[in-house]
Amino acid sequence: MISRIDHVSLAVRDTEYDRAVHFFRDILGAVPGVGFDDEGMRFFWRIYSLGDLSRIELMKPTGEGSFLDNFLGDRNGGVHHITLETPDIEKAREILDGNGIPYFGFHDLGAIWKELFIHPKDAFGVLIQIAQFNPDDWVDDSVKLPPGRKFEVTKNDTGCILTVAHPGGGTARLKLSRDEMTMLAGELTDG
Repeated sequence: MISRIDHVSLAVRDTEYDRAVHFFRDILGAVPGVGFDDEGMRFFWRIYSLGDLSRIELMKPTGEGSFLDNFLGDRNGGVHHITLETPDIEKAREILDGNGIPYFGFHDLGAIWKELFIHPKDAFGVLIQIAQFNPDDWVDDSVKLPPGRKFEVTKNDTGCILTVAHPGGGTARLKLSRDEMTMLAGELTDG
């Protein structure tokens, strides 16, 4: 039912947002990805990639009456929810229904995004978002391979770096020594 954890979402007050961006982007090296200003729910979010396969989302309220107001009522920020990727949101709904797990906020935006939420009281204290989407649609081009490419090899003095497209979006990198390159080539040609 679940492919992986896609991201952890942090909500911060509008007055803390620039400091949060500075911390994650400038100090920890997070790469900004897609963001969106949701005028209806009065909040802004942006995805940030960390390393090869980890992502966080930073959210902030953008006006009075934001859906984040209650969450941020007595704090400057914190983990708001965890997003889990599923290849089939309808199958996820069937499994939840079959196990008596309530959910809310089902949205179907076609191929771009389908989601539902499990309330913290039903998920051991954390808001869970389960979503079906194409992970590469949400990360910056700098952290993924060009369309149609599944791997890239960068040779260096000691061997190479093998970069592969990850099904969770973005890439994963593996350093290979010359001996490991020879072993890999041998295993690929044997068969």
